[in-house]
Amino acid sequence: MGYRKFKADQLFTGNGFAPRGSVLVTDEKGLIEAIIPQEEAGSDIKELKGILSPGFINCHCHLELSHLKGVVPPGTGMVPFLLAIMSQRNNHPHQIADAIAKAEAEMLSTGIVAVGDICNTDHTLSQKLKGGMFYRNFIEVSGFTGAAAGGRFQNAKALLEAFTPTGPSAMVPHAPYSVSHELFELVAEQSAGQIITMHNQESEAENEFFKSGNSEMRKLYEYIGVDLSFFSPPGSSSLQAVLPWLTRAASTILVHNVLTSQADIDSLVKKGLMNRTIFCLCPNANQYINGSLPPVELFLENNAEIVLGTDSLASNHQLSIYEEIKTILKGFPQLTLETALQWATINGARALGIEDRYGSFEKGKQPGLVQIYEETKPLKM
Repeated sequence: MGYRKFKADQLFTGNGFAPRGSVLVTDEKGLIEAIIPQEEAGSDIKELKGILSPGFINCHCHLELSHLKGVVPPGTGMVPFLLAIMSQRNNHPHQIADAIAKAEAEMLSTGIVAVGDICNTDHTLSQKLKGGMFYRNFIEVSGFTGAAAGGRFQNAKALLEAFTPTGPSAMVPHAPYSVSHELFELVAEQSAGQIITMHNQESEAENEFFKSGNSEMRKLYEYIGVDLSFFSPPGSSSLQAVLPWLTRAASTILVHNVLTSQADIDSLVKKGLMNRTIFCLCPNANQYINGSLPPVELFLENNAEIVLGTDSLASNHQLSIYEEIKTILKGFPQLTLETALQWATINGARALGIEDRYGSFEKGKQPGLVQIYEETKPLKM
């Protein structure tokens, strides 16, 4: 069996930078064999500029929205963005499959090897059945009135069954503001013991809706014809209001977290959920929609588990985890590249439950290789 040897200016292992001069050894299929000093590596070493890293993990994507790239302009704010997506997501059906295929190719070309993907429809099913990339499917459920819970749940169960052949799949709630108590209970029971995800605190309007009941979110319900007379605001943040339904999951990936506070983290700790909660940051989408960034310092101060996502092409100019890293480093210059790369690799792999294969250069894994040099390009193995 032949071996391939790689040496870069810096070798990032997934857990940190290896000593200078380290050589990565793989077999011909990309299985990691070892990291050894150059003096022990012999000849035929491929020399690379820049950083060599394991493949990136995209923990939050909406591949099915790829045909909406550029449809909603930047800076609309959360509620106008949601209204635009709801009104236009089924437009141009002849473009959907092609846009999905191109978006997957874009992710592969920027070094992404595995994706946590949100599914509201079966539009991505045929592409995923081709097996070009690892996907963990999150079958997303929404419906804010209790009367609709049973029907929404059954529709999601059918979609869950359809996606199961394409990779591990679980039913998940969309967001606190879009899932009724009855539907939350059905989803929590269905997904007990599994990895789930949920959109969390993307805007002040979401939190204010739960604190006082008066916020821009009411426009969203008016648009879809929901009578809110039944709703009594709990007087807490949106996240704190739904924590009881997150206790049965193996872990929860909370996505966006732009308005997450210390009080929210304290509530997670009190519920015994902090060590089962992962905070997924999608900074370019936050910039695109609200011109905001998540409170990275808060998460670091609380030793939170952090991962990265791209969100969708409806809310981002590209699907590139390295572009997310660049935005985070620009917004938080005290953050190191080493830390951000950990979020993008081993942390992401752990979050999606695939650290046995992806996320780090450890013997027996097949994590993919990414060369970071001016532009992020994957190395074909």
